[in-house]
Amino acid sequence: MSVDVRTITASEFRDWLRALATGFLRAPLASEEEAAERLAHMDLARVQGAFDDGRCVATYRSFAQELTVPGGAAVPASAVSNVTVSPTHRRRGLLSRMMDADLAAAKERGDVLSTLIAAEYPIYGRYGFGPAASISEWEIDVPRAGLDARWAGPDDGGGRVDLVDGADVRKIGPELYERFRAMQHGAITRDERWWQLNTGQVVMAHEPWREPFYAVYRSAHGEVEGLLVYRAEEKWGDAKQPLNTANVRGMIAVSPAAERALWHFVCAIDWISTVRSGYRAGDDLLPLLLPDPRAARIVTQADFLWVRLLDVVRALEARTYPVPASLVLEVHDAAGPAGGRFRLDASADGAVCAPSAESPDLTLDVRELGALYLGEESAVRLVALGRVVEEVAGAAAVADALFRTSRRPWCPDIF
Repeated sequence: MSVDVRTITASEFRDWLRALATGFLRAPLASEEEAAERLAHMDLARVQGAFDDGRCVATYRSFAQELTVPGGAAVPASAVSNVTVSPTHRRRGLLSRMMDADLAAAKERGDVLSTLIAAEYPIYGRYGFGPAASISEWEIDVPRAGLDARWAGPDDGGGRVDLVDGADVRKIGPELYERFRAMQHGAITRDERWWQLNTGQVVMAHEPWREPFYAVYRSAHGEVEGLLVYRAEEKWGDAKQPLNTANVRGMIAVSPAAERALWHFVCAIDWISTVRSGYRAGDDLLPLLLPDPRAARIVTQADFLWVRLLDVVRALEARTYPVPASLVLEVHDAAGPAGGRFRLDASADGAVCAPSAESPDLTLDVRELGALYLGEESAVRLVALGRVVEEVAGAAAVADALFRTSRRPWCPDIF
């Protein structure tokens, strides 16, 4: 029997959730109430399933998102999530059928690009996605860091750190995050439900809630400039010695003072001997905020946010560029929506991009353009790897001058 790939109905949602759990090697949902609660926040028009003899064997979902690009503009994106294929139905083209339908719908809606976070590296390049923002995670040996363990709060500028609760975070967090998002290319939107789920106002039965600690940094003028969320893992060594770990679940800041104060705060908590930073930008300030940067060692370093351009003209015109220059790009796209030859003219007044008949300076696949788009990757590196063809000598260096950013992109959220 052929496998039917299509959008699902409300009556099929429980079966879709079962297939989702199977694909992620998790126990299926047991609660009708939780399934109903999740269904209420799904756009079923963007939820696909593959059905074999009436049983769901593959899952796929997308939803509306905005992505901040260099310069601070937010572009409309289609975020891809909940992608699974049951182990009995791999290598049958089911993901390709769902992906092709979703990307075509996203292009028709007018989305500039599509995003995802890849659980496995090799899968998504063939659909035109490129790794556009990476992450690093540090583990800090607190005794070695060299910080004054008596540090408790105020900094030299008169700011202070206060502990708050989840209800406070729901009030102050969204506005703070919007300020942060406008500053951080690679950041994505957080809706009201995100704040509810991440402060315990809404608790999912299959994800037991454990209340974290919340700390905010307020400037001397009382303005909230940073938010830190952490949990502590208790461990005692010989001779009743506390060897606890603080696991940072999130930290955003809109000023260097807030960033410094919150990291120093969590590294100065009594009984904490180790701090895990959570996923941070590859060039995060954290190690250099410590008297001994070697006290922070990288424990995770990987690709994270992947980008797939759907509309090259709108995408390239949305971001800013640090230098004035022109570049003609030959973009290959096997799926079609982003292919073509384009001339990019960047200046202090903004960027203009349009289809062009001129000879190309660089030839590249849309996945490589996605990797370059937020400033994470280097065109010179991609030429050396044989993934970009330099048609005109020096064009890769021009591309790097245009696309690279002074700070690396960072997406703080998993979706």
